Amino acid sequence: MATLENGSAKNEARELGQGWKVSPYVVIKKGTTFTLGEITGSGAIQHIWMTPTGNWRFSILRFYWDDEKEPSVEVPVGDFFGMGWGVYAPLNSLAVTVNPGSAFNCYWPMPFRKKCRVTLENIAAEDMRIYYQIDYTLTEVPDDAAYFHAQFRRNNPTQGGLYTMIDNIKGKGQYVGTYMAYGIHNNGWWGEGEIKFFMDGDTQFPTINGTGTEDYFCGSYNFDVKGKYQEFSTAYAGLHQVIRPDGLYTSQQRFGMYRWHLTDPIRFEKELKITMQDLGWKSGGRYLQQQSDISSVVFWYQLEPHTSFPKLPGRDLLEQN
Repeated sequence: MATLENGSAKNEARELGQGWKVSPYVVIKKGTTFTLGEITGSGAIQHIWMTPTGNWRFSILRFYWDDEKEPSVEVPVGDFFGMGWGVYAPLNSLAVTVNPGSAFNCYWPMPFRKKCRVTLENIAAEDMRIYYQIDYTLTEVPDDAAYFHAQFRRNNPTQGGLYTMIDNIKGKGQYVGTYMAYGIHNNGWWGEGEIKFFMDGDTQFPTINGTGTEDYFCGSYNFDVKGKYQEFSTAYAGLHQVIRPDGLYTSQQRFGMYRWHLTDPIRFEKELKITMQDLGWKSGGRYLQQQSDISSVVFWYQLEPHTSFPKLPGRDLLEQN
């Protein structure tokens, strides 16, 4: 219904007019927040496609369910879709796909009972252009259906060889996924750390304990095939991105990994905390407590209300380096 007076592509469509791709994208001005969608009624988001431009860490995606004042999702847009290093890599999974060139898709079901609101904040110093589509259904939502949540964190560097992915989930729900952007500052194999799921009263020892970082992401033996890291992207897990040193300014190795707990969700009744050890090797066959640059997004469903998220880092602390 856009016209040549108000369309974003009014110049391109000037010889054809209304109905001919007059307004296919929006421009989000620097320092502003744009509402991508506001839906009233009972239903669920089923698919999102978007093509944000600029630095993907500088676009903050937020989801608000029903009448909540604080978002249930607050994540840089690149990290939400598994692209935390700001560089395209193909990702082919059931929950998220990233296709040429930089087409972000997610298929997490996101129910709501009264309404939902999706916003994108541009914290960059430049305007950004985005094409996008949100596909949803209006329908009855079961009484026991939980709400979708996602939270971003970053430690650069980690302290004491430990990275806390999430530590204040309160309520009943299930954990469904992890994306991790792992930046290494030392030589050698970096992924000896165990993931630990502390739930429902656990203190010193967790209910679920992993055997190694690459093991949690459903790989094995350092992701090493004939002396090289081997990327892979599957329905439920992957090492979909390896950024290799180029001998000049890209001097450190960077990795992107995901694990979706779609058929093996981590169910909790009261609370959940998740940590990942940041461990490599030093001489004498001893573990090394590393000081890596680790960012993550954790995905879970729970009944509302949820606890408040930590304040998102500012632009300088979000920037990939």
